Amino acid sequence: MSSTAPLDASLATLLQCAESVPSDATVFTSISDDELLAAQRSLAAVRRAVDTAAAVVAGEVGRRSDPSLGHSGLAQRSGFRTPEKLVQHETGSTARDAVTLVKAGALVLDAHEPTPSGAVWMRDVGRAVAGGSLSVAAATAIQAGLGEPGVGVTAEQLSAAAASLVALPLDADAMFKRARELRDDLDEAGIVERERQIYEQRAVRRVRRANGLNRYIVDADLESTAFLDSLYDSISSPRRGGPRFVDPDDKAWADAVVADGRTTDQYVHDAFLHVLRAGSAADESRIMVGSRVPAVRLLANVTALEAAKRARAGSAFGAGGSGGGGTGTGAGAGAGAGVGAGAGVATAPSPSHGRIEGLDIPVSIATIERNACDVGTLTIDFFTGQPIDVGREQRLFTARQRVALAARDGGCRWPGCDRPPSWTEAHHIRHWKRDHGPTDIVNGILLCRHHHLLLHDNNWEITRSGADYWLVPPADVDPDRVPRAMPSKSAALHDLERAAAG
Repeated sequence: MSSTAPLDASLATLLQCAESVPSDATVFTSISDDELLAAQRSLAAVRRAVDTAAAVVAGEVGRRSDPSLGHSGLAQRSGFRTPEKLVQHETGSTARDAVTLVKAGALVLDAHEPTPSGAVWMRDVGRAVAGGSLSVAAATAIQAGLGEPGVGVTAEQLSAAAASLVALPLDADAMFKRARELRDDLDEAGIVERERQIYEQRAVRRVRRANGLNRYIVDADLESTAFLDSLYDSISSPRRGGPRFVDPDDKAWADAVVADGRTTDQYVHDAFLHVLRAGSAADESRIMVGSRVPAVRLLANVTALEAAKRARAGSAFGAGGSGGGGTGTGAGAGAGAGVGAGAGVATAPSPSHGRIEGLDIPVSIATIERNACDVGTLTIDFFTGQPIDVGREQRLFTARQRVALAARDGGCRWPGCDRPPSWTEAHHIRHWKRDHGPTDIVNGILLCRHHHLLLHDNNWEITRSGADYWLVPPADVDPDRVPRAMPSKSAALHDLERAAAG
């Protein structure tokens, strides 16, 4: 019997089992919600197992196609320049999927049989993939987020970070975000260089389309990306589930956007051209973007700002924002956060970087200081008091409170939601009318329009314990009504909490 017979038999059985799973949609329309979700989880487990096997095979293809083998390598002998191209050809997948399989397979093979050239810091990740506890996509997200050892960051540090990541129950997108955060924590000195590289890569490129017209491709730097995101969201929010409007003029504008006969892409195109022609600050821009002027808010711990000030006598301290104000946060005993047209706070040790609201990539203190020179700073207390609370004097949260909530929450705090602060509404945890709740920061939380309506319409509740907020599902979703954590999405706040913890 051939040595490949057991493998062939296993693969044939696997294929037969896969083909026996019903693909007729009517089969699934008759089962309960719990059965449907259980089927989804089971299929995900099967796919994870198959992806792992596919990655191992692709990794072996990569090993047999090593450049050192020259033209005798498997890919080269098969007429392909790289193993990724060979895998793409054999699987019919995208180039990106083929690269992912080869990379993940290399991790699994190296974890099984370590080689001197292998990524030693990724061996726990490779073992997790081989064991079926980590998906291929999550593994490649960890690898991309952590990067490689460099000046000031050792393989041992990255190995410890990778080991902590494989135990987290995160999807691939969240895993990449967390891995990148860990790399930034380890590589504080590299933040300035990475920011500089992104800035140097900024460009507007013009390429010819098939119809003879030009296409313009914008690769923006960090601050410009935040501004363009804000502009895009301001223009398109009525079409894409953005926050509801109270001001009559804004409501009329939003209604007109929804009723407009153009597609969303067409409307955004025309609006961008209008803003370019008229200038985003011109009064007539309200026709296309409403009264919410696109803004970039920056957040930073005042301790880091003061340290930079001492290092450069006479420099401005705080944080600022271009195109509409900045925001800053702080942590520690008696600490707070700066908000509005600038920022500053805190006496605890702090990282020497800041954040742009809505982006996960850190920015240097020099960037924060440069913006502060333009618009100044404003400070509020986050943890020991609420100096801008308005109690029962008014129902709606003020603009200054909204800025503070944005700095604290970082967007919609519903678990799994990625809507940025500009797409959220401020919800009273103790309802204004039902519970006579105050319009105070501690009683407010940011929710996107979808989740805000879902909470009210489907009997979800939010509770608070100290600085922590919890989402309580209705009995028809969870009979035990077990509270679900609602952690802040604010990268700046997480920086400050870590600094306060030492």
